[in-house]
Amino acid sequence: MSYNSINNLANVYNFYMTTYAPKSSTPYDSHKKSELRGVYNSIVKLNKESPLYIVDNSKASREFAVSVKENARELRNTIASLGGLDEEELLNKKVAYSSNPDIAKADFIGSVKEDEELPTYNIEVNRLASSQVNSGNYLADNAPVALAPDTYSFDVGIDDLNYEFQFSIRPNDTHRDVEERLARLITNANIGITASVVSEEDNTSYLRLESNSTGLKDDRSYIYRISDHRTSKMSGTVDYFGLDHVTKMPSNASYTVNGEEHTSTSNRFTLDHTYEIELTGVSSEEGETASIGLKTDVESLTENVNTLVRGFNSFLRAVAEYTDNQPKSNRLFNEMSSVAKVFAHDLTSLGLNLNLDGTLEVDDDTLRQSAMSDDAAETFSPLKSFTNAVLRKSNQVSLDPMNYVNNVIVAYKNPGKNFASPYITSAYSGMMFNSYC
Repeated sequence: MSYNSINNLANVYNFYMTTYAPKSSTPYDSHKKSELRGVYNSIVKLNKESPLYIVDNSKASREFAVSVKENARELRNTIASLGGLDEEELLNKKVAYSSNPDIAKADFIGSVKEDEELPTYNIEVNRLASSQVNSGNYLADNAPVALAPDTYSFDVGIDDLNYEFQFSIRPNDTHRDVEERLARLITNANIGITASVVSEEDNTSYLRLESNSTGLKDDRSYIYRISDHRTSKMSGTVDYFGLDHVTKMPSNASYTVNGEEHTSTSNRFTLDHTYEIELTGVSSEEGETASIGLKTDVESLTENVNTLVRGFNSFLRAVAEYTDNQPKSNRLFNEMSSVAKVFAHDLTSLGLNLNLDGTLEVDDDTLRQSAMSDDAAETFSPLKSFTNAVLRKSNQVSLDPMNYVNNVIVAYKNPGKNFASPYITSAYSGMMFNSYC
């Protein structure tokens, strides 16, 4: 029972997170034991001092709570990606360049010692890795399904696993009804296949299935297979809807690095534990390459600052979207924008101008001149202080998003004479789980 409850809660949270919050996953989402211990101690202290309140358990509040927490996490990860969470390392991350982004893009993921020079790589792309696509039979949207009403099933084999899908066909179901039902069933199963219904101008449609992964592993000729020859319920839907009709075979990426040939099942891969490469296109002619290397310190710094500003502005805009139905979102917006106001004068001198709506705008010329000054380390000290302040605020919001959800305070705790309770953190998960059961 407990296991099922945990699974249900995970499903609910994943729904809200993927619908109303950023979908990124980064190495900064993993933590050391000491970091987790620090989070735990912060939660205990928070629960000990927080008053008791009644939470607004509406759907809008649930969406807002998840969005606030995940956008705060996204902002924290953006800051962490700029060199680390230590003040000395902030904004010091080296940035990679690609001379031909239409062929390949690059991110620097390694480390480099002072005065160390890393080699440049030339990449030529012969073929991109592709996914598997199945396209079903063209069927008239409003025509009734010519299969007997019953419970049907089919099997999908993917990555050495076999999944059985069961669904019902009702007496009055049309082709479109069943296609949309199957598309939702397959996509929501999260097995690595996305299904959709493609409409044509002549009022016909077909099911389109595409694998989320690319390339071929272990000398296979497919990523997934669909059949209903040995399924547990009624068969016949695979042939009727054409679910097993492969219209695009998967393939591996083919490319050369400094003239040496390589293949990959994905268009993203690491190069010499130093760069993360994303292949974006095929070389238009033989010998056309993309040179991958590191930008200069000035270029890296300006790129890091622009990334920071984009992350800060993105957080503010995400919070501003809830102004109409979440009154406390204004408080969060003002608290975060006030951080920039405190440093406004120093930021302006560096080329970061504060707009009337609280967002920041980068003057690239002024920023570059500041980065090229002889005392650049001292000049950018206020920017690091600003970044640290934003980081502290994002950690606070991520730890207690319920602080910005509508609530009614019931009682304040007696200062200095109270005990830690799990009320605050359970309210965050409970507000979603309670109405789901």
